[in-house]
Amino acid sequence: MENCIFCKIVRGESPSETLYQDDQVTAFRDIHPVAPTHVIIVPNKHYNSISEIEKEDEQMVGRLFYIANKIAREEGIEKNGYRLIINHGKHGGQEIYHLHLHLIGGRRMQHPVG
Repeated sequence: MENCIFCKIVRGESPSETLYQDDQVTAFRDIHPVAPTHVIIVPNKHYNSISEIEKEDEQMVGRLFYIANKIAREEGIEKNGYRLIINHGKHGGQEIYHLHLHLIGGRRMQHPVG
């Protein structure tokens, strides 16, 4: 998607503090962090949301989680724990319509509202 901010970051057309990039996923710091560590991990291919994932995307989805754990180790938050969040749709709080995983940690997290 030409105008998608996350696609622009993946293509190197928009500034970001990129922590990781390979042929499937890109990880960068959130510009509005809610914790000391707040990283966004996106598939390089554009998906509007998690609902567009198909069977052939299983490897990429696994890669998102693998890279999240790799970055958590590098950031020193793996031992005490962290939160992984995927927001889906309006009611789920999705603001940018490019599938993305939030890696949040570095402080004690409050329980989400249920």
